[in-house]
Amino acid sequence: MKPYLENSAASGAHTTPTDRPASPVSSYTEWDPLEEVIVGIVDGASFPGWHMALPPVLPAGMHETFRTRAGQPFPAEQVAAASAELEEFAHILEAEGVKVRRPEPIPQRREYSTLDWSSTGMYAAMPRDALLVIGEDIIECPMAWRSRYYESLAYRPLLKEYFHGGAKWSAGPKPELTDAQFDQEWTDPGEDGPQRLVVTEFEPTFDAADFTRCGRDIIAQKSHVTNDFGIEWLRRHLGDDYRVHVFEFNDQHPMHIDATLVPMAPGKLLIHPERVPEVPALFKGWDVMAAPAPVIPDSHPLYMTSKSINMNILMLDEQRVIVERQDQPMIDAMKKFGFTPIPCNFRNFNSFGGSFHCATLDVRRRGTLQSYF
Repeated sequence: MKPYLENSAASGAHTTPTDRPASPVSSYTEWDPLEEVIVGIVDGASFPGWHMALPPVLPAGMHETFRTRAGQPFPAEQVAAASAELEEFAHILEAEGVKVRRPEPIPQRREYSTLDWSSTGMYAAMPRDALLVIGEDIIECPMAWRSRYYESLAYRPLLKEYFHGGAKWSAGPKPELTDAQFDQEWTDPGEDGPQRLVVTEFEPTFDAADFTRCGRDIIAQKSHVTNDFGIEWLRRHLGDDYRVHVFEFNDQHPMHIDATLVPMAPGKLLIHPERVPEVPALFKGWDVMAAPAPVIPDSHPLYMTSKSINMNILMLDEQRVIVERQDQPMIDAMKKFGFTPIPCNFRNFNSFGGSFHCATLDVRRRGTLQSYF
């Protein structure tokens, strides 16, 4: 077996691309046939350490809950119900021919400190936030929430395995997350005011879920966790093979693009009808479907998201799509749009701030780098 690093001068050989193993990480779009995926876990899920970065994106009725229960576990019955749904989801993926991997549980309620602040963690439920796969590169993201500072450690065994297997493993600059990174005078601008984001441009931060991949074209948004500095870092890191497009939507509380604008297949786009009143010109000629109104009842707890999480679907290929089992309007809409919906119970997982796209990281899809525009 060849070593991972070879001294070609000493050996008298020259390393060529054929000497490297095929990368176990390879994904260029949201719709190429899915072969391997990471599915998150809710083990030890806890209310995050309280910080001013939370109110801009939390449902209004949850602020006091998060403030008073910071560092405490989420309700055990809710965690158990979400965990059971994750198991169902994993079994469905495996039945559809997808290899499923899981992160390792890490302590979430153990306090940790940097030179400037202390916090507790949250969960390892949403690999789509912490890690970004573009091509053969798996990137650890410099996330803006202090409670997510060490979240990527849950995925570290997998990252090392993928690297040893031939993948490229990168990481954004580890942020300090001092008070300078956050607008200390932030106030909610209201639905009609100009968009005002809580993160400043002090240092680069971004969550992977603020980007969506269409081959050579990467769609991005600025949000309460992703700033211009972070987007520019990613643009330079990716180089000339990719074009990064930044769009602003009608959303005063932006955090993650995958419940706003969802490319489902070449020429097929799902949009949030209020947040995307005008489809970006980049998608001229694409078939566009407005997401149906969500059917999550008001009584169902949503700790960190809106009901628009019903848009957060996962494509298995250009035809098959995972959809929440109780969301009949979305199931019907998918059929009408030409897709084959695969239902899965996930409403209890929705409570934790995500759905099928958030809960996964597509490590490998069978496809090549192409242009779709």
